[in-house]
Amino acid sequence: MTTILHKINERVGKAVANYWLIRDSQKQKQKTSGRKDQGARGAVTGGAQMDGFISLLTDILQDAGIDEEHIFRKKSLELPGFFRPTKEWDLLVIRDEQLIVALEAKSQVGPSFGNNFNNRTEEAMGSALDLWTAYREGAFNRTVNPWLGYIFLLEDCPRSRLPVRVREPHFDVFPEFKEASYAKRYELFCRKLVRERHYSATTFLMANKERGIYGEYIEPAADLRFKLFASSLLGQVIASGKV
Repeated sequence: MTTILHKINERVGKAVANYWLIRDSQKQKQKTSGRKDQGARGAVTGGAQMDGFISLLTDILQDAGIDEEHIFRKKSLELPGFFRPTKEWDLLVIRDEQLIVALEAKSQVGPSFGNNFNNRTEEAMGSALDLWTAYREGAFNRTVNPWLGYIFLLEDCPRSRLPVRVREPHFDVFPEFKEASYAKRYELFCRKLVRERHYSATTFLMANKERGIYGEYIEPAADLRFKLFASSLLGQVIASGKV
C-alpha cells in the first residue's frame, strides 16, 4: 500500500476543492470575456475540473513505482476504438507496449440532471464497449488485461436528491429505479458498471458548492469509496509488473 492511501481522504478533499475552484474560475472568465452560454455549460466546456483527481491518481501511480514516462495525461490520450477510429481518455498508463490503465473522470452539476444523466450513462457505456471490443480484436495488448476506471462527482443539492418519477407506458422499470433520485441513479449506475464487467472499478462522490470548496464531500456507497477504487488500481499496477 502506498503512503498516499493512508491520507487518501485528505487528498480527495483537495481534489474536490480544486474542482469547485476551477469551475468558479471558468465562470468568471466567461463573464469577463463577454461570451454567453446556456446554464452551467460555460464551466463544463472549459474542461479541467477533474484535474485534481487525475493529479492524485498520478501521484499514486508514481508512488507505486510507475515512471512518469509511462503515465499520460493532458496529451497523447487517444486509444484506438472498434466503432470509431479513436477515443480520448483522461488518464492512461502504457508500459512495455501494453495498455495498463485507461481512466475516465466525469462530473455533473444542476440544474439539468435529467438530460445530462442520460448523456453521461450512454457515454460511459459506449466508451467501455468500444475499448473492450477493440481489445478483443487485437488493437492493443497481448499479455495484460487493461484496467478500466471511472470516477464520477455529482453536485449534492436538493434537486439531485429529490425522488424522480419514471414513465412506464408499456413495461415496468426495474424496481430499484422507482422513485430513485438522480444521486441514487448514479450510485446504481456506477455499481452496475463494475458488476456487469464494463469497468474494472468505479467511484462515486458527492459535494455541494458551499462546502465542497473547503474540501468537504461524501461517499454515499461503501462499495464505491475512492480508497477501494485506488486500491484496485494499485492491484493492477502490481499485477502488470509480474507479467
